Amino acid sequence: MKRIRSALRNSIRFLLAIVLLYFTGSAVLSVIPTGSGEETGSVIPVFVVSNGVHTDLVLPVRNELYDWSKNIRFEHTKASDSSRKWVSFGWGDKGFYLETPSWADLKASTAFNAAFSLGTTAMHTEFHNRLKENDHCVAMRLHPDQYRKLVAFISGSFQKDSTGRVIPIHTRAVYGKHDAFYEALGAYSMLKTCNTWTNQALKAAGQKACLWTPWDKGILYQYGKPVW
Repeated sequence: MKRIRSALRNSIRFLLAIVLLYFTGSAVLSVIPTGSGEETGSVIPVFVVSNGVHTDLVLPVRNELYDWSKNIRFEHTKASDSSRKWVSFGWGDKGFYLETPSWADLKASTAFNAAFSLGTTAMHTEFHNRLKENDHCVAMRLHPDQYRKLVAFISGSFQKDSTGRVIPIHTRAVYGKHDAFYEALGAYSMLKTCNTWTNQALKAAGQKACLWTPWDKGILYQYGKPVW
């Protein structure tokens, strides 16, 4: 019995040490900046938007460099509103996206699968009319070369069929009339969250980012936004 109790205490201590290391490491690495931001000739507007937990990248639906509507189609949404000018992208765990419309719906199995990379991933997209910078919305302008790199990163996060087209997820678990889900590549985990993906996208585009972060707060911090 003493050996069992000792093993249990040691296991609890080990788990607590892992949790402490994770939160301490994420706090430190989130405030270490990378990237230089805008370059001369940066004219293409892009946004990073947080809902308080999760971040999305928001890009023009179409411009002279890329037309997202050829793949992320308006008719994939309930509204099918082709007048909208912006489209957001958020990568994440498929179970969270489709089975957890609110935190009250979160299941232990969904959280476990997501934390330990046991599930699959999805891309959530949503069309918008307008965006305005505020405490939860970062506005930036990209040079065309930076924008192409950002588009390549986002496009490379989608699963594609044999013809090179993205794969819609046919589900009723949408959040409104202007959003849709698509199959994505990569594995979600505690080390690669939705915000880690956004942070990697910003790095790919040469924008200000964290050395590493699992939280939206780290990204907002790099752009001078209040995080508490």
